[in-house]
Amino acid sequence: LPRYVSKMERDLFLAIDVGTGGIRSALVTGDGEILKICHKEHEQIVPRYGWSEQRPADWWAGTVETVNQVLSLVDGAADRVAAICACGQMHGAVLVDDDGLLTRETAPLWNDKRTQPQVEQLTKLIQSDEALRLTANLPAPAWPATKLMWLIENDPEAVRQAKGLLMPKDWINFKLTGALAQDYTEASLSFLMDQSTRDWSDELVALTGIPKKILPPIRNPSDVLGGLTERAANRLGLSPGIPVLVGAGDYPTALLGSGVCDAGMGSDVTGTSTIITLIHDNPVLIPGVSNLLEPSGNWGSFTLLDAGGDAMRWARRAFHENRRSYGEVADAATRAQAGSNALFFLPYLNGERFSDAPNSRAQFFGLTSGHGLAELHRSTLEGVAFSVRLRLDALQGSAGRPERFVASSGGAKSRLWLEIKASMYDTPYVVPQELECGVVGSAILMACATGKYADLRAASHHMVRLGEQIDPNPKWRDLYDRMMPVYSDLYRSSQQFYDRLDRI
Repeated sequence: LPRYVSKMERDLFLAIDVGTGGIRSALVTGDGEILKICHKEHEQIVPRYGWSEQRPADWWAGTVETVNQVLSLVDGAADRVAAICACGQMHGAVLVDDDGLLTRETAPLWNDKRTQPQVEQLTKLIQSDEALRLTANLPAPAWPATKLMWLIENDPEAVRQAKGLLMPKDWINFKLTGALAQDYTEASLSFLMDQSTRDWSDELVALTGIPKKILPPIRNPSDVLGGLTERAANRLGLSPGIPVLVGAGDYPTALLGSGVCDAGMGSDVTGTSTIITLIHDNPVLIPGVSNLLEPSGNWGSFTLLDAGGDAMRWARRAFHENRRSYGEVADAATRAQAGSNALFFLPYLNGERFSDAPNSRAQFFGLTSGHGLAELHRSTLEGVAFSVRLRLDALQGSAGRPERFVASSGGAKSRLWLEIKASMYDTPYVVPQELECGVVGSAILMACATGKYADLRAASHHMVRLGEQIDPNPKWRDLYDRMMPVYSDLYRSSQQFYDRLDRI
């Protein structure tokens, strides 16, 4: 490691993001500035309804192509790379044998739903409170444990031949270094790690029937996994021996890259859906809340809601046949008063997976002849925020509201929506100036590993630049406080109709 980072010209970090839609490779400075970024799409395979797979070979091919491409865009880049770090889509189960070859061509992804029978099996084998005590999470189709259970039953030869279970970014690391490892952010959401020891759980291994020999060492994300092999270096146009970090999952890496790494902070990632994460010293052990270790070692307690930007997409299509931009739709909402003249919108357009009523429906409630498009649009934005607030108290544990939320993804582009949320949750909002948070998070890990900063918090505070703080509007806050009980009662009373609607 010192052979590379001690040279002044080694001033760039190479970040690789193994996404569901494609591979991105980027060159980042020690100050967190992204110089260049290149992208290569790859195919998502759907053999049956509810299944989702990809070819790890495609991830590696995309890595080689995008790294070569991005290096060509910056003068002398190949001689300036100080370290390499990958983050990636979480939970995808990649199996390799003793020779480092894949034991099956494809890997089931995070959004693969075929493992629901295995989830039901685990739910019968272990009580909820015991599952939370052991792993800080309940069984779910996304977790690698259920994927391995399915593979043991349906592709036993692939498991029998396997030497290691890798996540997508771990597969890229293996191609770069020849070393097998997982990091603790990924392991914490595997349903195989003991949350108290932060090592593989013998109880969960026995319960799931997964061979412990295929579980690689659990490492710190900022550890150096190994040096770039000569073979990989030749493919990438780099020098052999450059340090490659263990890295982390894309979601926790993006938390770090958005500046959310201290207890008392919150993250709001509103894309198609909404992921709300609060950082705590300890996990929140209640049903309905998931917990992961984030790169700095704290716990991120989070919940996913299907309601999010999808509600805005629906409004744009339903009211304007997609002839207006998202900006124009959001601008129309600014012409309505806070509370949308007592109009409520339940934003469950596609149900709500993690709720008492997965078959929930959307609805407007309180419509009068005095309402127009402005109120309909603003009510849509407010309805998504109400749906988050419905979950927020449980997510907080005993810690209370976070000091602030950092917003990222598409929902961070609407200032009105951020003002609504800040007032709805009585918590200030900020937005990172650089929205490629996974890439910045990878650079932060490398800056810490190479000794540029003392620890991840110092690196994050220096490399993440946040924009203007949006504070709660006191009048809006008081109004939303009065509206919230109505929203809550409306949602719960509506549940009696959902099964009946299904039968129509």
